[in-house]
This record gives sequence, C-alpha cells and structure tokens, in this order.
Amino acid sequence: MPESGPEQGSESVDPMGGRFSLDPPIEPMLAKPVAGLDALGPGWAFEPKWDGFRVLVYRRGHEVAIQGRMRDPAASADGRWDLTYAFPEMVQRVRSMRARDVVLDGELVVVRDGRLDFGALQGRLRPRKEAGGWKIDQLANDFPTSLVAFDLLAVDGEDVRSAPDEHRRQRLNAALADELAPVHQCPRTLDREVAARWFAQLPGAGLDGLIGRPLDAPYTPGRRSLAKIKPVNTADVVVAGWRAYKNPGPDGQPVVGSMLLGLHDQTGVLHFIGATSAFPMAVRAELALRLAPLVAGPEHPWLVRPAAGNVPGGPSRWSGRERGFQPLRPELVAEVSFTQAGEGQLRGLARFVRWRPDKAPAQCMLDQLVTAEPMDIDSVLRQAF
Repeated sequence: MPESGPEQGSESVDPMGGRFSLDPPIEPMLAKPVAGLDALGPGWAFEPKWDGFRVLVYRRGHEVAIQGRMRDPAASADGRWDLTYAFPEMVQRVRSMRARDVVLDGELVVVRDGRLDFGALQGRLRPRKEAGGWKIDQLANDFPTSLVAFDLLAVDGEDVRSAPDEHRRQRLNAALADELAPVHQCPRTLDREVAARWFAQLPGAGLDGLIGRPLDAPYTPGRRSLAKIKPVNTADVVVAGWRAYKNPGPDGQPVVGSMLLGLHDQTGVLHFIGATSAFPMAVRAELALRLAPLVAGPEHPWLVRPAAGNVPGGPSRWSGRERGFQPLRPELVAEVSFTQAGEGQLRGLARFVRWRPDKAPAQCMLDQLVTAEPMDIDSVLRQAF
C-alpha cells in the first residue's frame, strides 16, 4: 500500500478528512485510435505518445501515491492499482515538488542512452511482497524513472476535472513551473504542421506517435475522449514458433496464444524479432490445427546452442524459469503490421494482417524493419526538435 505516516515537520492530512484532494483510484481518461491528423477537426492540441506506464500521481504534503492503470475490474477493490511501493525514487522526487497538493496524470518512463527503454521499465515492477526490499532499491538506483505529466485533475484542494483541457493545462503549467528533471511537462503544440513533423521524428526517440486532446473537453475518467495516432508499418515474416494461450481450447487442448516471428539477415540466419497475438478463441484453436504439421525438433535454429542470432525465451523476471515455445519449421510466411522497431526487434506486439503463401521464407529479410533516425529524448522534452 502507499507509504503513510508524515515525517515530523511535514504537512498534515486535510483537516476535512481526505488524504488527497481526490481519493484514489480514479480511472484515467483514455484514447481511441484515429487514422491520422486529418481525421481530427479544429480545436485539438497534440502531444507525443509516451512508451511507459500510465500513472496518476497523488501528492499532499508528505503523502504520495502512484496509481497504475486498472485494466482488471478487481484492481480498484484489492489495491493492485497501487504502484507506490515499486518506485521509491519517484515518491521522494514528488515529495520535493513545489506543488504540495496536486493530482497529476502522466507517464512514468525510463530513459537510457537518450531513448525510452520500456524493457527496463517493465523490470521495475516486482511482486508486492518485495515492497521495501533490496531488489526494489537496487532497480530504483539502476533504472530510475522520469515523470512526464500531461494533465492535472486537482490542485490545492480544487477538483478541476470539469474544466476544459485548456484551463487544466494552464493550471498544470503553473503547478510544475520551474520543476527540474526527472519531473517534466509533456510538450504540446496546436500547430498541425509541427505535429506532423513530430509524428515523423518521434519514433527516433522511442516514442510511438501522437495523442490528440480536445481543447474544450473536461477530464472524463474511463472514457476514450482522446485520440491516438500511431505510425503503421508492415513486414512479411516467418512464423517459426508459437506459445500456448493461458486457457485451453474447448476440447481441453492447448491453443495458440502468440505466434513467434522471424526475419533473416544477409547471411541467412533467422532472427527472432517479436510476436503477434490478440486472436479470438476460435482463431487460436484454428491456428493450433494449422501449425501442427510444422512442428520442429531440436534442430530448429532457435534451439541450437549457442544460437547464431536472436532467439525467443529467457527467464521470467519473477519466476526465473525459462519461457518455452513450440518450434515450427520456418516455412510459413505472414504479413504483420507494427508501429516501431529498433535493433532488429519489434517494439511491442505485431498485428496479424494475412498469410502470404506467395512469399518464400528466404525473402523475409531484416531490412524490412523501419528504424527512425535516432533522436535524443532530452530534445523532445525541451521541444527543441
């Protein structure tokens, strides 16, 4: 649970009885995908879309709580929304902000070598039983987070969710004025030409598109009132393995949870580049039948040790156990779509588009992975790009 018990000399809790100006948890306002900037009419602001953990940050005096997304309906009741224990360095930083009574909406990110590192951020989430333990402290030291704030729900005891976005942004600017890293205000533009340039350049810093905000809209918890515009690329890939879904099919047999994808380098080595999933249950069962004749043995290139290229697997960050997969003979080609790639890997899951029986596996090459020109994340936060 969140840290409690103000230190001597810190501000006390609200005399009216509330711990914060708004009580957590509150569902964040969400975004729905749109085809592009042209799909939105006038009256929108545009911001970078961050690849991190969406959080609401509550602060009053010494008291701080960090709330994560509540995708599971039970998370609100059982406390799983509370990520305060996992980010002690951010708790301390929020306690030092000039704004002593505030509720912020933003994104926690990890920046490494001038780019966002979502993998490092994922590693920051440890089992709740480790709260206060050495591992969490070590991760906080090795992979410290930054907070990019893009909205404000309350300040100085005032609930501003019913105010239009423009007003909330003004209050956010005032609350975070002169704050230094690792607390940042999200860059924003009203200029569509600038937004179009951002959309082209931001993937180079590890960001994945734009968020559109209607200037006259209130804060609507749980509703998809925002717009998200993401780049879409496609590639023809080799389906070279699969992992089982968490639940069995109707007959009790394993069904496909995700298909593992590969691409060849110039020497012919097949590299694991990511996965595609999000299939309906009926499709998962059909895929298991379709892929069954292609089951491969220990001669599979991803099972030979040492492997020549990138391979799936590796230990779970919590259990330490290897994550197995069913290898397939690399004969089946599919077209997938994706938003970002870097260092020969997809950033995030791909979306299955169609099978490509007309394409030979040897034609599926790594150079299909579009990599944006590198950009330092500091230039994004300073809007100097």
